[in-house]
Amino acid sequence: MADSTSSSSDSSSSNNSSSSSLRDLSHAALQLVHWKEPKKSAVAFGLSLLVLVSVATLSVISVVSYLLLTCLCITITFRVYKSVIQAIQKSDEGHPFRSLLDRDISVSPEALRQLADHSLVHLNWFSSQTRRLLLVEDLVDSLKLAAVMWLMTYIGSIFNGVTILILADIIFFTTPLIYQKKKTQIDHYMELIWCRVEEMLQKMHDRLPGAVKRTKAE
Repeated sequence: MADSTSSSSDSSSSNNSSSSSLRDLSHAALQLVHWKEPKKSAVAFGLSLLVLVSVATLSVISVVSYLLLTCLCITITFRVYKSVIQAIQKSDEGHPFRSLLDRDISVSPEALRQLADHSLVHLNWFSSQTRRLLLVEDLVDSLKLAAVMWLMTYIGSIFNGVTILILADIIFFTTPLIYQKKKTQIDHYMELIWCRVEEMLQKMHDRLPGAVKRTKAE
């Protein structure tokens, strides 16, 4: 009885720690996006944009190789530099990256299981929505998807996938800054656009045949 109680308490504590780590990761990502720490956000934005631009001009293998080679050049140079300094000063500071080497970066089974559970929820939602839209459970929603896909064909003919990722990265990091500075104006225009979209959808719905509207109401 005591063993089961202790094991359940250990399991709950590990689940709490894994959930807290996921929350910390989400909070850190939001901090980067909202530029709470400008230096870290600038580094993350610059590196992500550099990697995407490199992928657009070079192959993925070349980009990964250059990134790893650059990282190795920096760490090896710093390691040799610290070793020379320690030899000259006759100090015993040890390995310069010891704190990072001793840090536990292993992924716990509980954290992986929780991530899989969250992914499964989103996957099930995506599957159900895809089936609902493709099999025309709601005609209006399926027409919306058709319009979006038709628009995406034009976007795909102009931009490739990497270019879209570059634009998404720029929007991802710049939109929160612009929204914070122009919040009132953006909310006003977004409300106007949303009202216009609602009017267009209502007009579309009113022009549908009566049988289709009855099916939608059911």
